[in-house]
Amino acid sequence: MRTAPALALLALSALSASARADDPINFILKHDSPAEQQTRTQMQGLLKRYDLSPYIYTHDVVIDQDAIPHSNPVLTLHTRHLKQDDELLATFVHEQAHWFVEAHEDAEAKAEQEYRALYPKVPVGYPEGAQDEQSTYLHLTVCYLEYQGMKKLAGAERAKATMEFWAKDHYTWVYRTLLSDETKIGAIVARHGLLEN
Repeated sequence: MRTAPALALLALSALSASARADDPINFILKHDSPAEQQTRTQMQGLLKRYDLSPYIYTHDVVIDQDAIPHSNPVLTLHTRHLKQDDELLATFVHEQAHWFVEAHEDAEAKAEQEYRALYPKVPVGYPEGAQDEQSTYLHLTVCYLEYQGMKKLAGAERAKATMEFWAKDHYTWVYRTLLSDETKIGAIVARHGLLEN
C-alpha cells in the first residue's frame, strides 16, 4: 500500500510529465548565493544550447550549494560543476530520469528482477552503490538512461568521458558496470519499456 506522500509524488510526477516540455524551468535558489546564481545561468545556457525537452519530467529545479543532487520531492542540483557543462548536463538528465522511472514503477520492478539475476550481490553505500540494495539496482536503469541521453545530447565520446568520470566519483560500481555491460543493461531496459522518447 502506498503512503500519502508517495501518492502525492506520483501525482506530481504525472502532472509534470504531462506538462508541456517547452515550458521554462522554474529555478529556485536555496541561498541565492553567487555560486547558485552562476549555476542557474549555466543551466539556462545548457537549456538554450541543447534540446532537453525529451528529458524533462519536472519543471521545478532547486539549486542548493549545500545539497547532494536528488530527484525528489523537488529535483535539486548543487553548484559543484560550475564550468563543467557535461557533468552538470548529465546530473540534470540523471535526476530527470528518476522522475521517468518512478512513473513506470511496475516496469522498473520487473527490470530489477532481471538485474538481481545478473548481479546477485551489489554494493550499498558511497562511493560504490546507492543508499540501499534496491536503489543500487534502480540506478542501473537511471544511469543507463543518463548515458543514452548524454550520447544524444553531447555525442558518444563526451558521454563516455562523463560516465568514466562518474565511475571514479560516485555510484562507482553502477557506472563501471554500465560501461562494461551496456548492451545487457540496455536490453533489460528496452524489454520492460523503460526507454525514454
